[in-house]
Amino acid sequence: MSGFLAGLCVAILPVLAAGFWLGRRTARPQNLGGLGTPVEHATFQTLHTASLAAPPLRAGLTEETARKSARRLRTLLGTDALCLTDQEQVLVWDGVGDHHRTQIMERLADPLESGRGEAFRLTCDAPDCPVRWAVVAPLTVDDRVHGALVACAPRESAVLVRAAGEVARWVSVQLELADLDQSRTRLIEAEIKALRAQISPHFIFNSLAVIASFVRTDPERARELLLEFADFTRYSFRRHGDFTTLADELHAIDHYLALVRARFGDRLSVTLQIAPEVLPVALPFLCLQPLVENAVKHGLEGKAVPVGKSHISITAQDAGAEALVVIEDDGAGMDPALLRRILAGEISPSGGIGLSNVDDRLRQVYGDDYGLVIETAVGAGMKITARLPKYQPGVHSASRLTGG
Repeated sequence: MSGFLAGLCVAILPVLAAGFWLGRRTARPQNLGGLGTPVEHATFQTLHTASLAAPPLRAGLTEETARKSARRLRTLLGTDALCLTDQEQVLVWDGVGDHHRTQIMERLADPLESGRGEAFRLTCDAPDCPVRWAVVAPLTVDDRVHGALVACAPRESAVLVRAAGEVARWVSVQLELADLDQSRTRLIEAEIKALRAQISPHFIFNSLAVIASFVRTDPERARELLLEFADFTRYSFRRHGDFTTLADELHAIDHYLALVRARFGDRLSVTLQIAPEVLPVALPFLCLQPLVENAVKHGLEGKAVPVGKSHISITAQDAGAEALVVIEDDGAGMDPALLRRILAGEISPSGGIGLSNVDDRLRQVYGDDYGLVIETAVGAGMKITARLPKYQPGVHSASRLTGG
């Protein structure tokens, strides 16, 4: 879908460039600055102006985003005035003649309902007002009209009608991309909530049972474990941000493992090898802890012999532009065919935390090349590898943004 929208943007831009050049060629002499012909220069100016108008629109259609993009859009069309509206009001007016706001909104009922553009004459009592014609081009996302782009000029122009329509299509593409971004964000938030829901009953029940077992025999130990439990749950249910740092995630894992060790005693041994330089790397919140919980589940709870011991290793290495995190256990392992079905969402794991949640979130944030790599077989344990780019646009930990 995003590829189609990108292709549509590329197809629209040459038309915008031609309209920009036609509208500006007689305005004033241009210093081409070594860019070649006037059309080539106009194409460059159009691409540059469009690139400046796009970021605000990628946040949706609001008064603030309309205000930030309106001047750039008016530059693309070369008109005396331009306004952006939603279904109910003018969000921004850029240029002269803003006393026409009410008149324009009265004429927008049909275009906003039908989704078809139109041009009409403006009536004005001000003799020096240069705005006499308005061209309306609806802004649509998924066949729903969200508002309109209205270009105002001294006279009727077929070129302006076509150019305004193309600019409105380009704006609509940006709004559709914004809608996709918001849908993606809502999906990630929903999956985090689902992940928390999975953690809560499984982890809380076992932890409280362990703490209760120490209340009479070792009150100080029970107090320490209660603090570990409080710290972990505080981290798990925090609300500030979708991303965290590798250091914070490992710290939460340490609290989790303290409670697990209290439950299983010397049946569990854990080794950690963490390169200090990867600790600040940002990653999706609650991304590694479920992998460790999976290792515990299949390493200890999945042992055929109840008194069997298990070893879990956690390593985080510097791999150039990436951090390489590996979590490995020597437990019961899993049939690879069954694992593939779980990751594909065809079946749900039996209790605990599903790996598919983490795998999906990594792919959504970093792309399909960054899903989990899992090596396992029945009776052969499980090795899970996660590659985390040290930098990814839009991925910043909450502590880094707030300074906390």
